[in-house]
Formats: sequence, C-alpha cells, structure tokens
Amino acid sequence: MNLIEKENLIRQKAEEFENASPETVISWAIETFPNITFACSFGAEDVVLVDMIQKINASRDIFYLDTDFHFKETYETRDRMAEKYNLKFVEVKSKLTPEEQAAEFGEELWKSDPTACCNLRKVEPLTRILSKYDAWITGIRRDQAPTRANAKKVEYDTKFGLVKFNPLASWTSEDVWDYIRANDIIYNPLHDRHYPSIGCEQCTKQVMPGEDPRSGRWAGNEKTECGLHK
Repeated sequence: MNLIEKENLIRQKAEEFENASPETVISWAIETFPNITFACSFGAEDVVLVDMIQKINASRDIFYLDTDFHFKETYETRDRMAEKYNLKFVEVKSKLTPEEQAAEFGEELWKSDPTACCNLRKVEPLTRILSKYDAWITGIRRDQAPTRANAKKVEYDTKFGLVKFNPLASWTSEDVWDYIRANDIIYNPLHDRHYPSIGCEQCTKQVMPGEDPRSGRWAGNEKTECGLHK
C-alpha cells in the first residue's frame, strides 16, 4: 500500500469509525496493521485500552515511556497490570540518565526548560520506538484539551510518519470511568486524589473540582502538551 492509498483508506475509515465502538476500531487496526503498538501511560484512558487490547489480541506490543521521574503509584500500577494480564510492558527510556541530563543541561531542567526536558525524556524515545512500527494506538480524547479537539479515530501521524489510532477520541471522562467500574479495571490510585492527568512527579499537580483537568500538568507554564501529540 503506497502513501496515497494509505491516506485515502485513513480518510474513509475516519468517517466510518466516527460512531464505532473503541473495540471495533482496535480490532480493525490490529487486523489491518499487524505491526502495531500501543503507547501506555497508565492513566485512566490507557488502562481501559490495555484491557480492550488484551481481550482482542493479547500478542500486541504495549510500551511505556519511562522518564525515570514517574510517581511511585504509576510504577505500582504498571506492576499490578503486568501481573493481572500476564504481560511484559516494553520499557523505553531516554538515552540520558537523570544524572547525565543534569550534568549536561543543569539540575532540574523541567523547571528551567520543561519543553527541552520533555524532548529528551519523551519525544526522542517515542520517535525511536515508533520507527519500528507501521501504526500506533493512543488514549487521547477530544475533550481533554483544545489541542486534541480535532482528533480523528484514525489519522496519519505526520510527526512520526505512521498511522495513528485514537479509539477513545469521542469518549468523555464519564465513559472512561464507567468502563473502569463495569470491568473492575486496575487504575492509578492518584486519580482518587485529584490527579485527573498524570505525568512526571515534578510536573504534575493536584487539580481541584471545577478546574481544567489539564491544569495540573506543567502548572505555572504555558505548556499544555509534552510534544507526543500534535
């Protein structure tokens, strides 16, 4: 399939999948692009997708970006899920250890230049791992942020050069939690402590009721995205 044929298929399927269930999107994605992966952050949306993917095709790769700065609760959630589903998450790290980063760019780079820190610990590792695949699945939803409002359930990711599936794009937060409760899904306990969106420990703050769910990420900065999604 050449690029033009692929783009035409993506446009067709984006329309067709608009009212389709996440499971329908995932099933077609895995069948059509066997060399596909899922990027898991262990947030609420992603634990839902792990459960769906395991029920549809448990042999698919699932990776996570280990920034070395996650909350201990995030690592504990990873371990509990690995045990429940009998799977091994693929660990992807920055080429620099935290100590090497501090030596080269200064201590607490996340304060002086959070975008540079995200590039080193998230964007570069993601670019490296995605280069091995033809497609990837993400947990983004349109109502998470204005930058995600136009996300299609299937689209061509021009930033990383592969097909991107967003099965939960049309879901609300309530839809996510309804699935978690109905299926008794393991989730990060930080969600119960006013952390709707969970990233690195240094750059994630609590969000009180009524506040923008993304306001706890990079609080005090204009930054709202780590650079993984356009």
